Amino acid sequence: MDGRNRTFLLSGLGGFLLGAGVGYLCRPPAFLAGRLPFRHVITRGASLKGFEQIYLEVAQRSFDHLLVGGLIGAAAGIAAAFLLRKGR
Repeated sequence: MDGRNRTFLLSGLGGFLLGAGVGYLCRPPAFLAGRLPFRHVITRGASLKGFEQIYLEVAQRSFDHLLVGGLIGAAAGIAAAFLLRKGR
């Protein structure tokens, strides 16, 4: 792997992590429970047991926020690396 590909890969990965973090912070709150913990979000609600399963849809939407934020962040990171390389 040459240096150019590595730059795009690292920029995309960094952007994904940053975007996923922002997406996690922007997750929707559950009724009367507030925002769900990371463990429930990352498993899309599979870790919810018993009565907590009423929050399954919220956990799935929260995971979607995390994933979309990560994808947007990855695209932004790759675009930034491309624009910075092009400017040289």
